[in-house]
Amino acid sequence: MPIQANVDLHHFNTFHVSARSRWFAEVATVEALREVLAWHKGKDIPLMLLGQGSNILFRENYPGLIIELAIKGITVQQSTESSVLVQAMGGEIWHPFVTHCLKQGWYGLENLSLIPGTVGAAPVQNIGAYGVELKDLLHEVQALEIASGNMKTFTNDDCGFSYRSSVFKEDLREQYIITDVTFSLSSKPRLNLEYPALQQALSDVPRESITPQLVSDKVCEIRRSKLPDPDMLGNAGSFFWNPRIGQDRFAELKALYPDLPGYAEGNSVKIPAAWLIEKAGWKGYRDGDVGVHERHALVLVNHGGATGAELVALSERIQASVAEKFGIQLWPEVRIV
Repeated sequence: MPIQANVDLHHFNTFHVSARSRWFAEVATVEALREVLAWHKGKDIPLMLLGQGSNILFRENYPGLIIELAIKGITVQQSTESSVLVQAMGGEIWHPFVTHCLKQGWYGLENLSLIPGTVGAAPVQNIGAYGVELKDLLHEVQALEIASGNMKTFTNDDCGFSYRSSVFKEDLREQYIITDVTFSLSSKPRLNLEYPALQQALSDVPRESITPQLVSDKVCEIRRSKLPDPDMLGNAGSFFWNPRIGQDRFAELKALYPDLPGYAEGNSVKIPAAWLIEKAGWKGYRDGDVGVHERHALVLVNHGGATGAELVALSERIQASVAEKFGIQLWPEVRIV
């Protein structure tokens, strides 16, 4: 059985903080996953599924079993003249999967290029970027129930998608492991160019010359210009959620800060957390090996030797500062363990 003891997690999280897991298993098949879960059953230790570790911060050593899902494979389930159902196993890395689809002429995922993580983790978070969310393209999910070892199929509706969330993150949290995802893609380009930053990046290109591959390339350029490469500078992308406040409260703050951006969503207004953090004076901050990125205030970084506890302490100082200045509470998007 592929279970190791006392494993260093430095290379299993994009913050590259040092922590150790009491037990660790890499599984490459559903059968191996069932074996590891059977080993864990009855033991009084926690369980965690880990993809690329792109949305996690280890504050301390992990006292239980971490499973790294490494089940790979991409297959066409069904195709017509205009559409294709593509199944990808949960251990596939997200961006190479998007690149593969583009090379095969399967379109729709290009706006989601360069998002870190695995295919299996994507539905949990309902990843989204540049005007597209995973829910727009997902056909169904196959997941293994941890308690029973049985497989279950979830339709798009069953997944309970909402902004950066799903049933796997809420009601069914830690009850299922997603083993594969099937996407409904197009055999013909269906461009989504509504997002302002993407429109600007393509403003000098005639509409008829814009291809899905060009959209992907531009999305990658935009992301690289804003977010540091975790291989070069430890980070997990956006650390905090963008908060939502009532319209009356937004009007009060707008009177005090005329440049305050806000995006109406029903009866509330979404405020960019990066703007709040920057206005509170944190952009480019550094204290030893912990800091806030110089180009994007929403990104906390490890300059080399930071501990998870130090990064958590910095995040809490930022939360307190923003709450004091604006009366707005920030909440971490990154999972702190």
